[in-house]
Amino acid sequence: MATASAVLLAARGDFDSDTFQNCHYLGPSTRMYVTSWAGLACAVGSLLVYTALRRSAHRHGPPAGAAWQRRLAAVSAAIALVLVLVLLMAVYTLYAPDPSGGNDCSGLFPITG
Repeated sequence: MATASAVLLAARGDFDSDTFQNCHYLGPSTRMYVTSWAGLACAVGSLLVYTALRRSAHRHGPPAGAAWQRRLAAVSAAIALVLVLVLLMAVYTLYAPDPSGGNDCSGLFPITG
């Protein structure tokens, strides 16, 4: 799930060019919304699965020779935590006002309009 979240974050970055067309601000595209929210859901889901598995292992005891699995799960959870923070910022930017400050690519609309 953490890997899927990272892939969705990369796809979200590729869709940043969807906001402008011929110097007119169109707003975030549907692809940006879907990849941002789905990536955030995958990252949070990864953390929830890690927490559930860790509680289960603590309650029932880990299997013998599972040290590499515990380390891999911990690294995956750490990556997922970073992805949650980055994807929260990506979702925030979806709802932020137009960064150019106007209706065209120049960003001079408030000065000239």
